[in-house]
Amino acid sequence: MKTDTKLGEGAEAQAGQTVIVHYTGWLFDESAPENKGTKFDSSLDRNEPFDFPLGGRRVIRGWDEGVAGMKEGGSRTLVIPPEMGYGPRGAGGVIPPNATLVFDVKLLKVIRTEMMDTKLGEGEAAAAGQHVTVHYTGWLFDKNAEGNKGTKFDSSRDRDEPFDFPLGQGHVIQGWDEGVQGMKVGGQRTLVIPPEMGYGRQGAGGVIPPNATLVFEVELLGVN
Repeated sequence: MKTDTKLGEGAEAQAGQTVIVHYTGWLFDESAPENKGTKFDSSLDRNEPFDFPLGGRRVIRGWDEGVAGMKEGGSRTLVIPPEMGYGPRGAGGVIPPNATLVFDVKLLKVIRTEMMDTKLGEGEAAAAGQHVTVHYTGWLFDKNAEGNKGTKFDSSRDRDEPFDFPLGQGHVIQGWDEGVQGMKVGGQRTLVIPPEMGYGRQGAGGVIPPNATLVFEVELLGVN
């Protein structure tokens, strides 16, 4: 069950996007005020907002389904049954087996990949669950460089080796899973991917620094 306690007015959270939230969680207690029993976790108490890819199964299902549709600035109360929470196992010694949970969630920000089609394809459209084959080149974002393309860090074209992957399955960075969907075979698209949907605070491979925004040119070669 979800109840909006404040309607937001910003961007709407949708599956495939990264969202940043504040939350507090309680064990459901029908005898407690607002059914909020023992508090077991709170990002507000730590003063640390929490980010996760919505619909990416990185959180409990009650969150993936319950946060979808919220708008930035909005607050929502979620009552999550055990089968959409931590089930018969519970979690962390603080959530007992088969516990119903209550969460207050505030949506702080929706982070999206910028997508610009430079050539529209005429073939089959790429959808989550399909295998796609692409050529790509990636640069570090540089606001002072032409096209914001700074240091080039990878290119399938330079290797003459197309790259294939299952779309929407978490096998690539989230900005790719979101940004390649909807392309048609033969099309080309430029993606500007924020760090939250790229390699985040860790960076990658010694060539992508922490908290780097990335620019990719992607050509969709095939869908199967």
